[in-house]
Amino acid sequence: MSISDLIAKVLEGQPRAVARAISRIENQTPEAAEIMRAVFQKTGNATVIGITGSPGAGKSSLVDKLALQYKNAGERVGIVCIDPSSPFSGGAILGDRIRMSALGTDKNIFIRSMATRGNLGGLSRATVDAVAILDAAGFQKVIVETVGVGQDEVEIVKTADVSVVVLVPGMGDDIQAIKAGIMEIGDVFVINKADREGVLRTQKELEALLGLAHRPDMWNPPIVKTIATESRGIEELAQAIQSYHTFQRQAEGGRERRLAVARWRLLELLQERLLSDLMKSDGTRDDLERLAGDIAEKRSDPYSAVEVLLGGTQK
Repeated sequence: MSISDLIAKVLEGQPRAVARAISRIENQTPEAAEIMRAVFQKTGNATVIGITGSPGAGKSSLVDKLALQYKNAGERVGIVCIDPSSPFSGGAILGDRIRMSALGTDKNIFIRSMATRGNLGGLSRATVDAVAILDAAGFQKVIVETVGVGQDEVEIVKTADVSVVVLVPGMGDDIQAIKAGIMEIGDVFVINKADREGVLRTQKELEALLGLAHRPDMWNPPIVKTIATESRGIEELAQAIQSYHTFQRQAEGGRERRLAVARWRLLELLQERLLSDLMKSDGTRDDLERLAGDIAEKRSDPYSAVEVLLGGTQK
């Protein structure tokens, strides 16, 4: 299939073409940039929802039920699930399709699991591009579920229109929220597994923490209690997400946020391109291995090694 045919089928919303396009983006094939250039002007119509929070908070169950809520409302839903990669093998389990097997057979729901491939921030490097492809393919809602590592989840704010932070009673998530800076990025807060003991205490502590933070856009993040396994609170969550999305579009800070995201994306692509060009230089990979060996044996230091790789002289 030619690239022009693939792009045309992506814009028609054909699931197989969407999957192939995302694979080419992930694998950084030579056609990846051409695909993204073609779909970029068709983006901006979907509502991108980021679901983040600590491991075990029930993010996957929440995504499952939220996607079902949107599907039943007649919308097409794209789901991007990010799984952590092993720092040693580089592999990932990509198990979210197993958890969401009931949704995977629906023609109006597209599920894609992606590995972080070493990226911090709970997001895969190709996540932003995958979201753009789903947007251009006509999916009205795109849900991004992060790995749930806690400390680096704030990257989701650069991808999502609405960031949903999932907490669980009795797991110390209030302290984790402060440490991770999640209080600043949460547009909607969810207390999942609300049938557990301690839900009222968690709600009161969260309300107290939110009272200390003043957002520049003056939005007061709602707190929604859910029991995802029983589909309770899902409709209220969907309403809260829509409320913030409507508020964001009307607020004056909307343009500043889009500008900040565009600047971040441009810098990220520039860094990737410069690093890629450097690694393609003759002898760079050999120099990298040699310098890594010198650093491991304490014969050199990383700062001097960087100067060597960039064409400087080792001191």
